[in-house]
Amino acid sequence: MSRYTDELDAVIAAEQRLRGEIAGVIAREEGATAASARHLAAADAAIDAWAEEGEEALDQRAFRPLTPLQGLLAEHRALLERIADIQDRRLS
Repeated sequence: MSRYTDELDAVIAAEQRLRGEIAGVIAREEGATAASARHLAAADAAIDAWAEEGEEALDQRAFRPLTPLQGLLAEHRALLERIADIQDRRLS
């Protein structure tokens, strides 16, 4: 018997895991061994800043490799867009 899994729940869980990974990268950059609440807050600020940069800033980076943190932020943004798409489909 197959257990029902909601696509949205899985994507939200992936988004939260990625948020934790971003906090972990920030913590390691500061020399910490584990992410704290302060690092999660810094991750949220980085996520917000990444979202506000707009397409122009992203296009400029097309010719330079992304840092590991930027790569995670780009993945996180894609997950947020996927969550929004799923929610939009459910509302229509």
